[in-house]
Parts: sequence; structure tokens; C-alpha cells
Amino acid sequence: QVHLAESGGGLVQAGGSLRLSCAASGRTFTTYSMGWFRQAPGKEREFVGAISWDGANTFYSDSVKGRFTMSRDNAKHTVYLQLNSLNPEDTAVYYCALRWISTAGSYTYSSSNSYNYWGQGMQDTVSS
Repeated sequence: QVHLAESGGGLVQAGGSLRLSCAASGRTFTTYSMGWFRQAPGKEREFVGAISWDGANTFYSDSVKGRFTMSRDNAKHTVYLQLNSLNPEDTAVYYCALRWISTAGSYTYSSSNSYNYWGQGMQDTVSS
């Protein structure tokens, strides 16, 4: 089993920045990809970004591309999401998710169904 613990969220003014962290514990010796998703009030959960097991490849939704950046430190089993130029539309609960690369089936990094484990979620609020 894997436990994901998110941190770094909070309240920020429009135009500001946040840095979210997601630390994995448990069965972390297995290689895995990571994703970030978010869910705003009254909306469905949406893809934010994903990063490959070695950090060589990152993918972002169009709504955050150029503003958000993912990175990872495998020695610390931690993935980061740097959020810049935030606007009120970025207000949401942010979730990190993990997928073991050995998982059967195709991997669609933008699909929540592709991930094995989820963090508990963390509220990020951007005030105007």
C-alpha cells in the first residue's frame, strides 16, 4: 500500500504563487508516475499535470500550461507542483495521485482512472 500526504496549500492573492508537495510513503520502492488533479466547487475533478517516473517528461492541462510546473525528488519520494500567476479560477481542492508503472492496462495520464492511489486533497484558495 501507498500513502500520499499533500502539503503547502492555503490562501493566496491573485497573481501570487504556491508550492504544493506530495510525499509518498509505504510501498514506494516500485517505480511510479504521479499526477495532480483538482476539483472546484460544483465541478468535476480535472487533470492538472503529470510527471513520469524519472521526471524527464511532464504534461499539463491547457488551463495551467506555462503557469504550473511539476518536479520530483525520488530520493525523498516527493513530487512538487509550483503554481505561479494564480487567479481565482485556480481555487480548488488539489489532489496528488500515484500510478505504478507496472499497472496493467493503458496509461492515460490525464485520466483519474489511470491512478492507483490518491491523497486526501488540499484546499487552495486564490482571492481576487
